[in-house]
Amino acid sequence: MKKTLLIILICLSFTCSANTRVVKNTAQPALTNNTLVRKQTDTTKTTLIIEEKAPETILKKAPLQKKEVLEITAPIKRIDTVKSTPKISKEPKKVSKTLLHQPWNALLKKYVSKDGNINYKGFKQDRAFRLYLKTLSTNMPDQNWSKNEKLAYWLNVYNAFTIKLITNNYPLKSIKEIKKPWDLRFFKLGSKWYTLNDVEHRILRKMKDPRIHFGINCASFSCPPLLNKAFTSKNVNSELEKLAISFINDPKRNKITANTIELSKIFLWFAKDFKYNGTLVSFLNKYSKITINPNAQKSYMDYNWNLNE
Repeated sequence: MKKTLLIILICLSFTCSANTRVVKNTAQPALTNNTLVRKQTDTTKTTLIIEEKAPETILKKAPLQKKEVLEITAPIKRIDTVKSTPKISKEPKKVSKTLLHQPWNALLKKYVSKDGNINYKGFKQDRAFRLYLKTLSTNMPDQNWSKNEKLAYWLNVYNAFTIKLITNNYPLKSIKEIKKPWDLRFFKLGSKWYTLNDVEHRILRKMKDPRIHFGINCASFSCPPLLNKAFTSKNVNSELEKLAISFINDPKRNKITANTIELSKIFLWFAKDFKYNGTLVSFLNKYSKITINPNAQKSYMDYNWNLNE
């Protein structure tokens, strides 16, 4: 019995010693910067749970390589929202015959007086004038155009490019300061280069309408005044009639009585054109306010080549 009691005492002593060691081992350890202490509580006991934090160097993001930085910082293009700006062509396009001479009509009203005096400086500075000249080049008559449409086109061509010739050489006092002005091949229509003589002698005069001489202007005071509106297929006949009446009865350009006529040299230079259907006097009598005798004495006035501005 005594022996059994001794054994029990020894066992109890051993158990107490072990418990003491456990308490010592569960004492709060020394904490470091990398240690996290979390307190956990339940209904029976409180336990300290120690967790290791990752070192700070691990939490830091590794530096990007140079190539990666460039890719990240490059601007991002949104293809779906970026719209390209359409290119605006400066070249004139094909236009209808009814609209072709509208820009020219506006320019004539702007820079030509009712008396036919021309503001060449204004034409020279106006981009619309240069564009109209290009439009003439890309809208030439074809076989489907009527006679009046062709007549209006070539009258406007002659007048517009005469002004262009002056502006190319401006300032000047007379068109005759330009060397052989009517033989200069300085403008292109379609694929062909032209002179003013090409238009007047090889195109307009071949239409056998002597009134064209009152519709074209040679940039001089003695020329028939430049009409301050564009010729069109609808107005070309009526306007040429008005210009013929105005020019023939203008005392600054023709002096007419029943028995003597002092005429513009236009009637001398192009005498053949005014005799298609009779004599020169018979042609003049169609428009003159004074009836001229068939045997009237005729002479020709000096021509004033000063610039009509």
